[in-house]
Amino acid sequence: MYKQLDEQDLARYCSQGDRMAEEELYSRYAASVFTLCRRYTDNPDDAKDLMQESLIQALDKIATYKYSGKGSLYGWISRIAINRSLNQIRRRRWRTVSLDLHEDTVPDPTEEEMEAIPQEKLLEWIARLPAVRRAVFNLYCIDGCSHKEISRMLGISEKGSAGMLAKARKQLKEEINRYLKDTES
Repeated sequence: MYKQLDEQDLARYCSQGDRMAEEELYSRYAASVFTLCRRYTDNPDDAKDLMQESLIQALDKIATYKYSGKGSLYGWISRIAINRSLNQIRRRRWRTVSLDLHEDTVPDPTEEEMEAIPQEKLLEWIARLPAVRRAVFNLYCIDGCSHKEISRMLGISEKGSAGMLAKARKQLKEEINRYLKDTES
């Protein structure tokens, strides 16, 4: 019965404390939330902890969830997971941001070159970015946040956010160019 519930009914049953509905919510969203948390931490154990904490918080606050169409429950849960991930970064005192004012001289890969790179490689390189760079990159490039929003979320300046994004992009371009050079050989 619970597997067939739509998001709205699943949330309603969860808000009533129905354990089977809570288990369904967990099984339905755990893998996606883990993947989301993994984008913000390089440690799989930390990502698992963040995923579990996020789903527990979602269940604790499920009564505040407002259905706004298909996919809105996952959207609501993912916002909780992103916030928990960012809070972890903040707790680790990553507030200071140095700006590298040297111009980026690493050439941009072409569209054809980018298409030749396996997605797993790109995800691996993103996962290896330092925590703040990875958070800024994910928030800006994947989640579509502005530097103003990122600065509020991470407790850094807008210039700091832009600087971190530039450093992340430079680091990724270096990885891409190294990969392309190695595959040509």
